[in-house]
Amino acid sequence: MTTLSLTAGQAPRDRLDLIGLASLLGLVAAVQLSIAVAQIFLTVAALCWFTGHVVRRERLEAPAFFWPLVGYAALTLLAAGYSGDPVASVIDSKQLVLFLLVPVVFEFARGARARTVLTVIITIGALSALVGLVQYAILNYGSDRRLQGTLSHWMTYSGTLMLVICAATGRLLFDPRDRGWAAVVMPALVAALMLSFTRSAMVGAAAGVGVLLLLRDFRLVGLLPIVAAVVIAVSPAPLTDRIYSAFDMNDPTSRDRVAMLEAGAAMIKDHPLTGVGPEMVGRAYPHYRVATAVQEHNLHLHNVPMQIAAERGLPALAMWIWFVVAAVMGLRPLLDRSRHRALAAVAMGAVAAMLTAGMFEYNFGDSEFLMLFLILLTLPFAADRDGGLPS
Repeated sequence: MTTLSLTAGQAPRDRLDLIGLASLLGLVAAVQLSIAVAQIFLTVAALCWFTGHVVRRERLEAPAFFWPLVGYAALTLLAAGYSGDPVASVIDSKQLVLFLLVPVVFEFARGARARTVLTVIITIGALSALVGLVQYAILNYGSDRRLQGTLSHWMTYSGTLMLVICAATGRLLFDPRDRGWAAVVMPALVAALMLSFTRSAMVGAAAGVGVLLLLRDFRLVGLLPIVAAVVIAVSPAPLTDRIYSAFDMNDPTSRDRVAMLEAGAAMIKDHPLTGVGPEMVGRAYPHYRVATAVQEHNLHLHNVPMQIAAERGLPALAMWIWFVVAAVMGLRPLLDRSRHRALAAVAMGAVAAMLTAGMFEYNFGDSEFLMLFLILLTLPFAADRDGGLPS
């Protein structure tokens, strides 16, 4: 397991740097346990980052994908201004502050520290998985009462597990120095995700792991159907029924998701530039609801691109797509550098998982998920700083 090195060559440059690093590690540990605690640590880390730059008169540095996020934030605020309820939309837009994680991680997780951060993520993910397994085995959680670990909702819980599975798989495949711990915790992570009964996260995890296998050796992709068959064979009947329902278009949740897409398309047609406004999709949905819809009310459209376009407009969707493309293009050269390949592969797997699961769930709007995703995405870029340090 990676340990935090504070040798002379790697010591924090000053006290602000040390506080910022400690706050970042606290944030990373808390994000899968308590969003309130994680946000407190983020506030401290962001203040250290900002104060340090002011004191040292340094210019702002961040990976290239951060700037499309800034543009996305600006277009979101513009959409809020044209919303039917600007106050509610602006309040809902407070989540944009989480984008500060990118420069904060880029600053405080540089060099060898990035591997330490990844170890914390995997370790806390394993603890979270064990909590979920206890809920299933002892507290009778299941298909009717879904696992949620220490988090507030099963969708958030399964989404974070999906990302941690990508992190552990990336370490298994690309980092021979730290494979042991990832191998130990992997069964608990997979079991907790499956027993969450969350199909979108299962599909997202499969996509993320598939990309990681492809990056390591395309022949390894053949393992996926074998693993899937084994998982289905040993799963309890309610879980296999849940898995099979994903392919049944008569399933109520599947039919309702199609109806949501139709409603979202109608919203975009009426409001192509700024959408109906942040937090307004739920209010507008009854007006746009189609006859085939199952639920009368839906707070969001269970699809990331559709939600962004309907809520914030097509320009915001274009900016979000630019963010994804910039992230992938930035990761590509890092995959060719052996020192950073494991972290870059993890980030690439996380992007694939987010995009795939995001076709069925608005995960980009989930604060805990978004924080963990942005951390994983920024780590390889942070590790690439301080070139003389191993990652």
